[in-house]
Amino acid sequence: MRASDKAYEALRTDIVEWRLRPGAMLGEVEQAERLGVSRTPLREALARLVADGLAIQERGRGAMVSDVSLEHVDNLFALRRALEIESARIAAKTADPAVFAALSARFLEAGRSATIETRESFFQLAGELDRSIDAAVANPYIEQALRSLRVHLARIRRLAQDDPERLATSAIEHASIAAAIAARNPDVAAAATQLHLHHSLEHIKNHAGSREDT
Repeated sequence: MRASDKAYEALRTDIVEWRLRPGAMLGEVEQAERLGVSRTPLREALARLVADGLAIQERGRGAMVSDVSLEHVDNLFALRRALEIESARIAAKTADPAVFAALSARFLEAGRSATIETRESFFQLAGELDRSIDAAVANPYIEQALRSLRVHLARIRRLAQDDPERLATSAIEHASIAAAIAARNPDVAAAATQLHLHHSLEHIKNHAGSREDT
């Protein structure tokens, strides 16, 4: 891995996981020493983060982690609806039904055992569904747009307070999406995706804590 790629991946992960919080300064000297790279590849990494919208360039101060707030949620979900609903429609026409039938069963099992302690494994399973839909859609432009969007969605999700009830409900919603794709029913897959996104947006808006609490 190139030094600039290493620095970019490390900084992006730290930002998404809130180890580097909104407003944190990304000093070149400090971050280069922390990540074990020289300042030139670090500058390349910072430029990529600015292009991603994860950092902003402050005149005379350098780069800092961009803000994230509920004000951004509606805009992100407008794009998410357009991309994910259409992706579900396409996947229902092209996907291997066996792959999605198995995913649906796994989500139902995850919903029955949902706890705060199992949320990371649930998010990993949700990521597996995303990747399976991406593979079925096989559209590099949609995949690239979703890859960028999902980074911001991961940050936004940290504003909301996870609870077992929502995790269980979300698992059932994911199971419904996967089952509709397995059944090769584009309209039901799109409707199930729309319902899940509606509930996700409402949960974030109704259960968001302050940045200090997150």
